[in-house]
Amino acid sequence: MRILILYIFLLANAVATENVPSKNIVINDELKVYDNLYFFDQENKRINLDEFKGKFVLLNFWAVWCAPCKEEMPSLDKLKVNKKLNNIEIFPINVGNDSIEKSKEFFKDLNIKNLEAYFDPKINLARELSLRGVPTSVLVNKNGEEFARIIGIVDFENPSIVDWLSKYN
Repeated sequence: MRILILYIFLLANAVATENVPSKNIVINDELKVYDNLYFFDQENKRINLDEFKGKFVLLNFWAVWCAPCKEEMPSLDKLKVNKKLNNIEIFPINVGNDSIEKSKEFFKDLNIKNLEAYFDPKINLARELSLRGVPTSVLVNKNGEEFARIIGIVDFENPSIVDWLSKYN
């Protein structure tokens, strides 16, 4: 009987992680719904996540002092123009309390051409989402529900990552 229970447990875990292409991807046990999530653009205009229902949304949290963020951002920039993900909205959200100028310089130094920086100046969004570090990407489905997170750096140009993300596009 113990062996049967162990087998069922192992099988369930294998199925749950079978199609996840990176150890950094954490699939939520339950979909998470948040009310009134917002961040700001470079003109200090408030952007509400609810405006993007019907689209697949990737919220990427970063800071200019974060070396892994610097390594990850160019691949995120290329993901924005990947033809397999034509319905994705990508928001790189600075949570390092960095100025707009520093953020623009960060993007310029990395030759980021397809994305613009967004901001969470009082870290309200990061707190609401219980972020533990950067880089972290929060994945939100077309119904506005968080279904997964990418914790730590990932190569968004990796074909297995792109294929996995395209299932939610």
